[in-house]
Amino acid sequence: MKKLISAIAALCVSAPMAFGQVPKPVEDVNKVVDNTPDSIAKALMSRPAPGTTRKKGKPVAFFIGDSTMRNGTLGNGNNGQWGWGFFISDYFDPTKISVENQALGGMSTRTFYKQLWPDIRKALRPGDWVIISLGHNDNGPYDSGRARAVLPGTGNDSIIVTIKETGAKDTVYTYGGYMRKYIEECRKAGANPVLMSLTPRDAYGKDGKIVRKQQSQWLEQISREQGVPYVDLNEISAAKLDKYGRWKESYHFYKDHIHTSKFGAEMNARSAAEGIAASTDPALAPLQAMMHNVELPTVAVKREKGKPVVFITGDSTVKNTDKDPDGMWGWGSQAYTVFDSTKVTCANCAKAGRSTRTYLNEGRWDQVYNSLQPGDFVLIQFGHNDIGPIDDKKMRGVIPGTADSSHVYRMKDSGMYEVVYTFGWYLKKFIQDVREKGATPILLSLTPRNEWPGGKIERRNDTYGKWYREVAKETGVEFVDVHNITADYLDKKCGSKEKAMEYYNRDHTHTSLLGAQTNAKSVAKGLRDIKSPLADYLK
Repeated sequence: MKKLISAIAALCVSAPMAFGQVPKPVEDVNKVVDNTPDSIAKALMSRPAPGTTRKKGKPVAFFIGDSTMRNGTLGNGNNGQWGWGFFISDYFDPTKISVENQALGGMSTRTFYKQLWPDIRKALRPGDWVIISLGHNDNGPYDSGRARAVLPGTGNDSIIVTIKETGAKDTVYTYGGYMRKYIEECRKAGANPVLMSLTPRDAYGKDGKIVRKQQSQWLEQISREQGVPYVDLNEISAAKLDKYGRWKESYHFYKDHIHTSKFGAEMNARSAAEGIAASTDPALAPLQAMMHNVELPTVAVKREKGKPVVFITGDSTVKNTDKDPDGMWGWGSQAYTVFDSTKVTCANCAKAGRSTRTYLNEGRWDQVYNSLQPGDFVLIQFGHNDIGPIDDKKMRGVIPGTADSSHVYRMKDSGMYEVVYTFGWYLKKFIQDVREKGATPILLSLTPRNEWPGGKIERRNDTYGKWYREVAKETGVEFVDVHNITADYLDKKCGSKEKAMEYYNRDHTHTSLLGAQTNAKSVAKGLRDIKSPLADYLK
C-alpha cells in the first residue's frame, strides 16, 4: 500500500503535494469548500493516466481544468455535482480521436501547471489537442494554505514567494504568463493549444444578466498575441442562462454558485462543443472534422405555413402500438378525430413506459424543446409510471409531491448517481421550457384506470390530482382534468369494471381503440371547458 501511495504521489513531478502538508479544508472567497486536493491519491487514481487512451495513429484531446470540468474526488456525480468534462466526449468521434478529461477539482492555473501539467506534457504527441480552461481558483493567498493564487492580468510580471508551511520558494506569474507557458510547451511537443474561457457562475450583475468573468478578456488578448484559437465558453453558456430565467438558471447549479448540476454540466459541454464547431479560426478545422452530434436533436415534424404544431407528450396511454384494431391504443393516435388537420399539425411524441424523469433523461423532452416555435402548443400528460422504485432497473420513479426538492440516489445496477426530483418539479420544468420558447404548455391529468373501488371508477385525486392542481396553481398553466372527465363518463356510461372493459385492453391501464377515442374526446371537452386558445383548432 505504501508503494502505491508513493507511486501516485510521484505523479506530481514538478512540486509534489505531500499529504501531511495539505491544510485543512477552508472556505475560499467564493464561499466554496473544495476537498478534492485533500484526496488527491484517490482523485489521481480515478483519472486516466495522461495519454493512455491513445489509439494507434490517432490524436488525443486533453481537456485541462478544475472542478467545473471534473467534479469531486471520483468525478462520478455522487455529490450531485458534475463537471462538464464528463460529457464532452459525446461530441467527438471516438474512431478519430480519444478524449481525456484531465481536470482536477481545486486546481488553479498555477497549481495545475506545477502539479499535473508535467505528466500531460510528457504524454503529448504531434497532432494532439489541449483545451485549456482554468482560472476559477486563481485567488486567495500566494504563499500559504493552498498557495494557488496568480497575479491578475496578462503582463510579464512575476514574484517570488516563500510558502509559509513548507519554506519552499515559488515563482508566481500572471494569469497570462501561465497561459504563455502552456502554449509554448504544447507547441514544442507538436500539439495544438486551444484557450477556452471559464464556465459562468450563478451570479447576476446590476444589469440583471449573468456576470461575465474577467479572464475572458485576458484569454482573448493572449489568443491574439499568440495566434491561438480561442473559444468563449463563458459567453456562450452565460447567454443561454440569461434566456432561461432565474428558476431554470438556478437548477443548473447544485449546492453552491459555482459547481454545476448535471443540467449545467451538459449545457457547458454542449456550449464548449458548439463554440469549437462554430469557430471560423482555420486552425480548428482539423479538430472540427473529428466532431459529431453537435446539431441539436429535434422532432421530425413537417411544418406548414400558418399552422402551429401541437406536441403531445406522455406514456403508453398516449402512444402505444396503435395498429391492431383489437390491440392497445394511445389517445394521441386519435388526435385528428378531435383536432382539425387543416388548422393544426399534431405530433405525437409520447413513448410507452416513460415517466417524467425517463422522458427527460432519454433526451425525448429535449427533442420537443429544440423543435418548439412561438405559437406552438405542448400537451403534457404523465403519471402512470412516475411513482415507484427510484433506483431499480427501469430507473423511472420520482419523488412524490410538488416541492422543489431533490435527492442524490445511487442506481443499483449501474452504480451511477443521479439527482432525482419531485413529480411536480419535472412538470414545472417542462412548463417553463415551453414558455421560454414562446409556446403554450397545457397540463393534462393522467387517464383513469379500470379499477372500481366502492362501485365507482378509481379517482386518484389525493395524489396525482392534487399534484397536478398544485402545479397548475403555482405556475398558472392551463389544466385539463382528463382524469375526471373520462372517469365521469365511464361512471355514467358503464357503472362497473366489467362493462368498462371494452374501453381497455389486456389490463386496467391501457386503452382499446374505443378507450383512446374516448380520452381524445375528453381532451377536447376539457379544452373547451377552460376556453383554451387551443380549442379554436378543434373540429
